[in-house]
Amino acid sequence: MGCCGGCGEGGRAGWVVFAVVAAAGCALLVVRNRSEEAAKTEGAVVLQPVITNVAHQDSAPKEEEDPAYVLGFTVKRIDGTLESLEAYKGKVLLFVNVASECGYTPQYEGLEKLYREKKDAGFVVLGFPANNFGGQEPGENKQIAEFCSTKFGVTFPMFEKISVAGQDQHELYRKFAAQPAPIGGDPKWNFTKFLVDRTGRVAARFEPKVKPDDAELLRRIDELLAQK
Repeated sequence: MGCCGGCGEGGRAGWVVFAVVAAAGCALLVVRNRSEEAAKTEGAVVLQPVITNVAHQDSAPKEEEDPAYVLGFTVKRIDGTLESLEAYKGKVLLFVNVASECGYTPQYEGLEKLYREKKDAGFVVLGFPANNFGGQEPGENKQIAEFCSTKFGVTFPMFEKISVAGQDQHELYRKFAAQPAPIGGDPKWNFTKFLVDRTGRVAARFEPKVKPDDAELLRRIDELLAQK
């Protein structure tokens, strides 16, 4: 009987030890789980700014998406070679839709003179032949290039014939037309002029009757050239 009593006390002691160990084990498990959860939570907090920054970079507007930016196009020179208008970024540009059989055709002479006088300061005239008005540019690109060269000694960049108005309007002139008033709207006739600043954004519009030596046109060109 004594033996049984001793065994009972030993059994109770054993259960006590077991309970303590088990409790300690549970406590360690809880601590471990909480530590892991904390680590996961801390990791999410650290990653959050990175994710936010990436999203911010992706949402930053691109120049091509700026309504006023018009240099995001690749066009063909009058000899057929491709050229990105980005090549002219940093210069002041005068875009002109030209024609060979128009009452304003003599403006070629003034445009060439203006180009030669100001090109070293960073000014460029860009000519875009178009047959939209009165059918006054009926020739092919080769004929147009020869006419401009022999008749007016044109050396400023000339591009292939395009449509500057209507359903088949070239995307470049669609961008010009989409500008807010008073700049926007389709060209009304040959030799409409769009002035673009050094950043590639439209700054002003001049109607066909405005000659290349017009005082206001010259003032605006010089004003933009002064902006480095």
